[in-house]
Amino acid sequence: MLSKNKIKFIRSLEMKKNRKENGVFLAEGNKLVSDLSSHFKCRLLVGTEQWIKSNNVHAEETVTVEKNDLSRVSLLKTPQDVLAVFEMPAHHVSFDKPRNELCLALDDVQDPGNLGTIIRIADWFGIRHIYCSNGTVDAFGPKTVQATMGALARVQLHYCDIKKLISSLENTPVFGTFLDGDNMYNCELSGNGLIVMGNEGNGISKDVSELINRRILIPNYPQGNETTDSLNVAVATAIVCSEFRRRQL
Repeated sequence: MLSKNKIKFIRSLEMKKNRKENGVFLAEGNKLVSDLSSHFKCRLLVGTEQWIKSNNVHAEETVTVEKNDLSRVSLLKTPQDVLAVFEMPAHHVSFDKPRNELCLALDDVQDPGNLGTIIRIADWFGIRHIYCSNGTVDAFGPKTVQATMGALARVQLHYCDIKKLISSLENTPVFGTFLDGDNMYNCELSGNGLIVMGNEGNGISKDVSELINRRILIPNYPQGNETTDSLNVAVATAIVCSEFRRRQL
């Protein structure tokens, strides 16, 4: 059975300060826990007897519960058969990656679902490093972790000063999406560099935009027609990443 202290601890991980203090994050769901278990050290595994017997997940501590008991601790509306507390990775922040490969940078993305989807998009298109401004939502919050669908295991997140990152790259291509940018389908797109995506409401901040050396536009269709003001940041990221990778086929 789950003790009151364990229930309190697990539920406390909804808050960033508690995750940071303990160096752990929460993941829920059969496939998600299974996918993450081979990449992150598992501190605590809580699941039904059938799930634990059917899945070879090593954990420092395993607690077997009835399925209805998971609802007492789960943060999901409909709990599945398992949840796990994993240790956060200790990635070294290297500013050199964009010199040799394509990377993403996020300038104050606020919505957990958007961030989780962007991590999933990066995974799909083989982008292994995302640099997040310090104002970007926490990648290890429960909602973000769920939205990654396991992609968090294969994409490294680095929280840093985006302006310092870009300034260090010298002549490396740094792309950003702007309404006054050049049509990206007519632009030269490189296999390395940094793609900067902005905040949901304000786009790329002024300080960061001044450092970007490749201003691109996702054109609407047909061009010149009245349309919505902007695309959702995750949708825009998918379109841009798709075109970058298409050029390399």
